[in-house]
Amino acid sequence: METEGRYTLVGLLVLLVTSLMTLGILWLVGAADTIAYQNYTIYFKKQSLDGLAVGGPVKMRGIDVGTVADFDFVSNRDEAVAVIARVDTDLDIHQGAEAYVKRNLVTGIAAIEIVNGPHDAPALLAREGERYPLIAEGSSDIDKVAVTLAKLADSGEAIMEQMSLVLSEKNQRALSQALANLNTLSAQLAADKNGLKDVLTGVREASDEFRIASANIGQATTRVEGSLVGVANNADLALKEAVVSMEKLQRDASQIAANIQQLSDTGTLEIARLSSEVRTTSDALTTTGQRLSDPRAILFGPAKQQLGPGEKLP
Repeated sequence: METEGRYTLVGLLVLLVTSLMTLGILWLVGAADTIAYQNYTIYFKKQSLDGLAVGGPVKMRGIDVGTVADFDFVSNRDEAVAVIARVDTDLDIHQGAEAYVKRNLVTGIAAIEIVNGPHDAPALLAREGERYPLIAEGSSDIDKVAVTLAKLADSGEAIMEQMSLVLSEKNQRALSQALANLNTLSAQLAADKNGLKDVLTGVREASDEFRIASANIGQATTRVEGSLVGVANNADLALKEAVVSMEKLQRDASQIAANIQQLSDTGTLEIARLSSEVRTTSDALTTTGQRLSDPRAILFGPAKQQLGPGEKLP
């Protein structure tokens, strides 16, 4: 009986532990279901997804912010791979965000690294025809280094081709000939070093003479400049005197014109008065002439026919 009682107690304990484990698993699953996530779609066309698995980490600045929910090929996007990233809703993904594959070089395990957009940019929203908001594909530092190395390799290949052309057999013969000519020239210069010395001496003397001539030219220029300054000052003074003379001449001309105008006005009046007097005198002379032309009328008086209206003979 004691053995059966022990077996019963052990069975009860096993059932109790199993029940507790089942309840714990159910509680954990329910708690996991209550966590809110936001799904995002990433189309990878250029990068390899080697080492990426469902449930793999999704990171931002090295911190886990979600997991890889699913990935599959998309036929209508040039065989791109659509990766569904499940990200915590507390994290705002802004427009301009990019994602790339970050791979551990030792283990080869890949993760999705998200580079968020500007903080003042609006949040990402699902486009028309897309189930989830779309995060653009970016490029990792390794990809940039690989591209740079590829360009460097292309440049190195081009440089090697140019070097091959430069170091061709024809160019090597030309270079050898040039070196031989240079050797001959140096030997000739060494043999004629006295002549070179004389040439250098002549060049030095010519340089000294040129320096002296330059100094003389500078002094002459200074003297000419002083003379020009004096001439300019004299010309300025003469110009001022000429201006004063012209102003005086203008005033005198104005005065003469005024005097001539006044004389003209006075002469006109005198001429008019003189003309009136001449006319009066002419009339008197005419009358006198008429009287002197008839002496009889002067002695005996006018004839009856010469009487004016109302006049009678005495």
